[in-house]
Amino acid sequence: MRGGRLVLDEFDTPAPAMGQVLAEVLACGICGSDLHTLEHTDDFAKMSSTAAAVADFPTETFDPGADVVMGHEFCARILDVGDNTANCKPGDTVVSIPIVMDAGGVHPVGYSARYPGAYSEQVVLSDMLCMKVPNGLDPAEAALTEPMAVGLHAVEMSRITPGHGALVIGCGPVGLAVTAALRLAGVETIVGSDFSSARRALAATMGATEVVDPSEEPPMEAWRRLGGNRELVIFEAVGVPGMLAEVTRSAPRGTQVVVAGVCMQTDSFRPADAIARELNYQFVLGYDPGQFGRTLHRSAVGQIDVAPMVPGRVGLAGVAAAFEDLRDPDRHAKILVVP
Repeated sequence: MRGGRLVLDEFDTPAPAMGQVLAEVLACGICGSDLHTLEHTDDFAKMSSTAAAVADFPTETFDPGADVVMGHEFCARILDVGDNTANCKPGDTVVSIPIVMDAGGVHPVGYSARYPGAYSEQVVLSDMLCMKVPNGLDPAEAALTEPMAVGLHAVEMSRITPGHGALVIGCGPVGLAVTAALRLAGVETIVGSDFSSARRALAATMGATEVVDPSEEPPMEAWRRLGGNRELVIFEAVGVPGMLAEVTRSAPRGTQVVVAGVCMQTDSFRPADAIARELNYQFVLGYDPGQFGRTLHRSAVGQIDVAPMVPGRVGLAGVAAAFEDLRDPDRHAKILVVP
């Protein structure tokens, strides 16, 4: 990403320092956050600064004026290792939490000007954060460990139990990951809502018990029709201004709202509407290492099938066009970059 555009260029091969490894990228998913970052660069820079300010360790902030190689949902093969590494060896196929650590602090892979992300041929990773891909899992499926872990984290941060019902608003990659995690958590009634017929079909494949088109039936009415006698947890997975206000005005009394969609613009809602309904808001971000590892295991043993999510694949030269294609939700839910 250079000057608000995606360009293809060459850089020197990165070298692994102490505690680091060099890896060949096998596959990398294009994340909705990357699309938002390219379109709302200044807003993402502000969010990055806020996140760094509340971190417990020095963290590199996103620099919109620098060259940034994006890509943080990846699977890679180890080529070389630096000193003081004991986890990985050349030839290992791995996924990794997208963070690189060095003497200067923590660097977010895919949003760092110092460490290239995985829309590239090679990346430097932290040895201790790499997890070996088990059970012969296809690298294309292993690459989606990161976004699927986001869904698991959202579900585990909620108060949902099998006796609750769930309403997932937005069936893009985050909503699909939430849906899969809800199914594995034993939630019996999962309503998915999206304008896109293709994404509604994917939501049903990933575990939604009912899918609705909000232009034909408001999602809250669908919920009342299907499971309105249960306690409800709403997962907001759209991340555009106005969604919180809409949910606040229509949620049943006592509902928990888990905000998993990343809205980078200023948004607002009327607190009195939430107070009258005694709503509980839980904002979520990312995942922890345990959730990342459990997600990888679930994919490797077949508990999660992410293959239907990835009909599109491009090489490095096709990344810019893929960003445009992903703006049409009926064309693709996810596109993989295969260098």
